[in-house]
Amino acid sequence: MTQTVNLPGGTALPLIGFGTWELRSGTAYESVRAALEIGYRHVDTATLYKNEEDVGRAVKDSGVDREQVFVTTKLHPRDARHARRALETSLRQLDTGYVDLWLVHWPTGSEELVPTWKELLSAKSAGLARNVGVSNYSTAQIDQLTEATGEQPAVNQISWSPVRHDPARLDEHRRRGIVVEGYSGLKNTDLSDPVLTEIAQRHGVTPAQVVLRWHLEHDIVILPRSSRRERIASNFDLEGFELTGEDVAAIDALT
Repeated sequence: MTQTVNLPGGTALPLIGFGTWELRSGTAYESVRAALEIGYRHVDTATLYKNEEDVGRAVKDSGVDREQVFVTTKLHPRDARHARRALETSLRQLDTGYVDLWLVHWPTGSEELVPTWKELLSAKSAGLARNVGVSNYSTAQIDQLTEATGEQPAVNQISWSPVRHDPARLDEHRRRGIVVEGYSGLKNTDLSDPVLTEIAQRHGVTPAQVVLRWHLEHDIVILPRSSRRERIASNFDLEGFELTGEDVAAIDALT
């Protein structure tokens, strides 16, 4: 059973998601199919990735009920002035009536920050997105959205890894009840670091699995990406071991 965290509206968000950045046509389809067969129930895409059609087809062809798969896509800031149209295009590409989470991929210009957020809230009210959030936003920008509308993002998807671990920033999100999704956790990590290799050897797992498990110990959603089935499987296989408090502290200290 995949570990989940509850979003403010009550939706269960699987902590292990499958990222699709840089997975092009064909590869994205096969990779998402493999991920769903392995047990992933959370798939992350974006307008920018140009693979929404492959992702949607993979979900449909997987045989897994649509309600069981948490699908995220993202609005490119350049589309902010016609956000609803952009989402409708994404939904056509994905061939679904709604997404489980719609994010603004990066902050827009300051004048469009709040109007864009209002467009996301409108889409949520219309049932086109069950949850809405942001990506790459600062806490100050999030507070600006909340103060203007009375509704805060459910999620902030940001770059996160041991060397970018920021307890204060994590606490800022926790106090606001905002879920942190971390991306590029493996890409931005030296997997040959002795701290990671020693922990991995002791637990009989790979350094990559140690890093991903470390995210989960901090309740940070992970979005590992791969086009290799064995890697997709190992990135998901994180239940058979637990990091000790000393392990987590040692990885935290890699910053």
